[in-house]
Amino acid sequence: MSAESEDRAGGEAHHEGEPRLDLDEFGDRVERPDGNVRRDAEERRARTGLARGALGQLDELGGWLAAAQGRVPVTPVERPRLVVFAADHGIARLDVSGRPPGSTAALVRAALEGASPAAVLARRAGVPLRVVDVAVDCDAGELPADVTRHRVRRSSGRVDIEDALSTEEAERAFRAGMAVADEEADAGTDVVALGDLSVGGTTTAGILIAALCGTDASVVTGRGGTGIDDLTWMRKCAAIRDGLRRARPVLGDQMGLLATSGGADLAAMTGFLLQCAVRRTPVVLDGVVSAAAALVAQRVAFRAPDWWLAGHRSGEPGQARALDRMGLDPLVEHGVCVGGGAGALLALPLVRAAAALAAELPEVVPEVPSETGTAGGRSEAVDVT
Repeated sequence: MSAESEDRAGGEAHHEGEPRLDLDEFGDRVERPDGNVRRDAEERRARTGLARGALGQLDELGGWLAAAQGRVPVTPVERPRLVVFAADHGIARLDVSGRPPGSTAALVRAALEGASPAAVLARRAGVPLRVVDVAVDCDAGELPADVTRHRVRRSSGRVDIEDALSTEEAERAFRAGMAVADEEADAGTDVVALGDLSVGGTTTAGILIAALCGTDASVVTGRGGTGIDDLTWMRKCAAIRDGLRRARPVLGDQMGLLATSGGADLAAMTGFLLQCAVRRTPVVLDGVVSAAAALVAQRVAFRAPDWWLAGHRSGEPGQARALDRMGLDPLVEHGVCVGGGAGALLALPLVRAAAALAAELPEVVPEVPSETGTAGGRSEAVDVT
């Protein structure tokens, strides 16, 4: 079996009689981006004639992309994709969101119709949008078949009093995310902007982040993208507090944690992030939900965060905690908190600009003195790679 076939093997759908997923294997399968290539990229950058630090953050991104691609010069980012996982959460029945429980289907339809903020940004940037329904609370027939083909169930359990998913459902969602990552890698996607669409998702994400960071509910409870009032914030904080009591006993079992206190979207995004790292596909994270999934994925494979960028700072305190734990610094900070991948898309132009500069800035041939002692040559810009 080829190395690429081995990489894809873990993402195949779970069949009856197939061995359970061994998450420990990701620790061996996920490798860091190539540090030697990054050094080569830095040396090439030094030969462009631009002063050190003149490009600021773009230099850092260019080196990161070179290491991720394993080549110098970098290939420009030409095939990005916005991938959005969608699900409802049972915890929304506690009125912890500004949206009614079970209304994720409307968010999905808006995205598919090009009417959501992220869909508008994606269209203007020429970035294809893919929505993956793993647990939207509607009949599957209400959404396109290509959106629902990875669906695990409708909504999830109320995580303050019951498990979000069964262990089997959590594994199915995880494998679905892996399969989507493989599909994107096989299609030639060079950078993924990762988003989510959910109602109650930031509450569930808060539980996971508080549990994994060892902090209290109030520290991670934000107001979400709907700008909830004080009373709703108090209900959300109480829900996270109650969910934490159920999450802490399963902290040593990441699949068990996703089943107990996560949801199908979080499980799928965790599988997606890990398999993207295996397949060497860079990912730009969006808000607190993708950050929570990334934090779980980091517990599975500690090298995986080297393949991700934090797109933006959403203002959610839980996101800030998670990114700090993973050592990821947001690329932009515009106060955007609408979700759906909008923040990741706002950061994508920086990534594309860094790739273009690292790919296309020519190296400078130094002037060579003539035989008479004067400068007999000119400084020319040529690409020597």
